[in-house]
Amino acid sequence: MSLSRRLVRLHPALSLLAGAALLAGCSQFKPAPGGNYYDPREGGAVRGSLLGSGGLFSLGGGSSKQDQGAALGVNAYLWRGALDTLSFMPLASADPFGGVIITDWYQPPSSSAERFKATAYILGRQLRADGVKVSIFRQVQQGGQWVDAGVDPATVSDIENRILERARQLRTQSTGG
Repeated sequence: MSLSRRLVRLHPALSLLAGAALLAGCSQFKPAPGGNYYDPREGGAVRGSLLGSGGLFSLGGGSSKQDQGAALGVNAYLWRGALDTLSFMPLASADPFGGVIITDWYQPPSSSAERFKATAYILGRQLRADGVKVSIFRQVQQGGQWVDAGVDPATVSDIENRILERARQLRTQSTGG
């Protein structure tokens, strides 16, 4: 049997073995104290760095600057602030490593003829005003179908400001000041 045929036969087995080893290694992971990261298993608590202070995956600081963000580009305070601010809408998707939160359609109880959807992007590692961008989508019901409609720019600005305010509150709470 040729070498290439033997490698083709071994490839699936090696891939399976490598995958099992990676998963087994992940089960032994315990976050190190210090720093901050967003932990969805802990009710969204901001916890210590994944690899210790200043490690590759520290998502909320942990180095000398409290508002320094993640090595992956996600600031834990902005992330949690965005989740808290948009919590009244059903969550469709949340990627804490990419910094993207997508909600599902939300229909206010006071208006059965319109619905809203939001996407929040955490853009930077630091807690800054330009570190978050929000897109709001609005639809109105016309003739039994949902039709896209405009959104007041003040609404987007208001949501972004609320996220920033909540992120600052979280940072103040975590630093004790």
